[in-house]
Amino acid sequence: MTQTPGVPYLDRDHSILAFNERVFDWARRPDVPLLERLRYLCIVSSNLDEFFEVRAAPHLTAAQTGALKGVYTVDTFNELSRAAHDLVARQYALYNDELMPTFKKHGIEIVSHGDRDPAQKKWVDEYFEREVRPLLIPVGLDPAHPFPQVANKSLNFIVRLGGKDAFGRHNEIAIVKVPRVLPRLIRMPARVSGKKTLFVSLSSVIRAHLNNLFPGREVGEFSQFRVTRHSDLAVDEDDVRNLRTALRQGLQQRHYGQAVRLEVSAGCSEYLSTFLLQQFGLPEAALYRVHGPVNLVRLTQLVDLVNDPKLLFPAYAAAYPVQLLDGTGFFERLKQGDVLIHQPYESFDGVLDFLRDAVNDPQVLAIKQTIYRTGTDPVLIDLLREAVRLGKEVTAVVELKARFDEEANINWAESLEAVGAQVVYGVVGLKTHAKMLLVTRREGSHLRRYGHLSTGNYNPRTARLYTDLSYLTADAQLTADMDALFVHLASQSRLPRLNKLWLAPFYLHKRLIEKIDGLAAAAAQGQPARIVAKMNALTDEALMNALVRAGRQGVTIDLIVRGACMLPAQVPGMTDNIRVRSIIGRFLEHSRVFYFRCGEEEDLYLASADWMNRNMLRRIELAWPVTDPALRQRVIDECLVAGLHDGRDAWNLGADGVYRRVDPDKPGHGSQAALMGRYTARPRAPGA
Repeated sequence: MTQTPGVPYLDRDHSILAFNERVFDWARRPDVPLLERLRYLCIVSSNLDEFFEVRAAPHLTAAQTGALKGVYTVDTFNELSRAAHDLVARQYALYNDELMPTFKKHGIEIVSHGDRDPAQKKWVDEYFEREVRPLLIPVGLDPAHPFPQVANKSLNFIVRLGGKDAFGRHNEIAIVKVPRVLPRLIRMPARVSGKKTLFVSLSSVIRAHLNNLFPGREVGEFSQFRVTRHSDLAVDEDDVRNLRTALRQGLQQRHYGQAVRLEVSAGCSEYLSTFLLQQFGLPEAALYRVHGPVNLVRLTQLVDLVNDPKLLFPAYAAAYPVQLLDGTGFFERLKQGDVLIHQPYESFDGVLDFLRDAVNDPQVLAIKQTIYRTGTDPVLIDLLREAVRLGKEVTAVVELKARFDEEANINWAESLEAVGAQVVYGVVGLKTHAKMLLVTRREGSHLRRYGHLSTGNYNPRTARLYTDLSYLTADAQLTADMDALFVHLASQSRLPRLNKLWLAPFYLHKRLIEKIDGLAAAAAQGQPARIVAKMNALTDEALMNALVRAGRQGVTIDLIVRGACMLPAQVPGMTDNIRVRSIIGRFLEHSRVFYFRCGEEEDLYLASADWMNRNMLRRIELAWPVTDPALRQRVIDECLVAGLHDGRDAWNLGADGVYRRVDPDKPGHGSQAALMGRYTARPRAPGA
């Protein structure tokens, strides 16, 4: 990395783990409702799964080859392993020593085999025979039955058997795959649970009946195990004729990539753990012995199964977007000025209603949209399909390489193509991460465009959980830029000079650095200069170097970075003027907001991009200016000022590279709670 001399940039992977420490803190907080604490614990486990799937392989390979130099070495593997093992150990300690005993006080238990009374054991026996046993196929290992292919993150049992098999052989190892189609938690009926809310885990049901699966053999040692594999799809886009077909083939192999982590039950014998490590080609440091469920992620089912309002956050119903409450139709309203929707405090229904109006308006001729992560909710795709049925020209730019959403996006693309929509897949070698929707409407003898830009995805579910900004506009220059970009993505033709949009990979990076350097030059001349930037990650070296230069010239810089941040804050003589904080709350902070002020002149941009090298140079990303003074001030107040004054849920990065939570014992407010309170009193639907 080329960095400003003397500035000790932080390690990216350790910064990711530090973010998960901050999420883990919510699971530890006694002021958080019990089921929500469990949910945060499961989120940490899910995040760690993705961390190992995406970030661990280079470190592991370096360890296996004995690399001592470079970015990935034996030392980086060992350091990350120590940090990950420590976090996992504290997760299970919290689960066993605090969360489960507290659930028990509320009459909620996951009952192990040894704690079940005779009636409960009888019910479990019946459930096993009826629901589970028909789906189990134990595999005894021998030359004709080698160690099976074990899919990424699948749960399995390994069993060591005594005696001989049906052919008189001493094959002692067997594998039992736990079916993914069955729920991991099963609620016992009232007739055996009494007045309590009792559950059994699927793994404990199988564990109690291992002897039944091997008649004539003695079940000795056994353990659950789960392997995590490298799961970043690698497709040579320069060497494929059909990206969609190549990705489909790649998806089939994703589940069987390089093994990077092995989880086993804490009581797993050395013999079995060594056997498994050898099968997966892993070193001892990649082995995680866990005191509890081998997959904590699946315990999110308990949240849904209990669903007790007293143990959850108070329900929050998003307000209908305040600027859309006057009853004016979307197109007439946008002629009056731009509209800002702050999700999830305001409802994503405003965006869906904009698209719905466009679909049903006979004067609308064309709809163009990017699709990155829409989730499994078909509402948006159904609207686009209906638009095709009504005779409108529909173009969808579908990003097939949206990590872990590839299969869903392929299916959405095919469903749109099937009804006659024009589907394109963006630019080879670049992910289309920009979020935009463009409507072209006939108005008299002219065509007029209306657009939607967003910092987040077109996903109705995550729109209730992520903080994002949606921007509706009829600005002729902005919508002309959007149209030019859609043409570019479809035709690969050269882009014209854009009016207002900053576009990656062409010049978003350059414009941001120019903006920062311009403020540095102004500060050097004695002018007051200020930068406040809110994003999800800061890891791009050129942007960090620019910020360091600006800070040294006297620019006051505040960075609100939810996740990984490699730029150290307030290091004496280096980053004295730079402050970094992270907000972890009920909602996932996701909006990207960049504020620049020189004297009395201020500019504010919203964006789809974080300040990462991949976003700047390997993706199609957008940033656009908010020029309406009232909307600009609203963004400043709700996204920047609120975050900088958060007194409960904020973490400040110290000069030593360690995040520390603001003192929760002092009077203060959480920015998210304050915004929820601000919007709670507003109407929930148009005209309400």
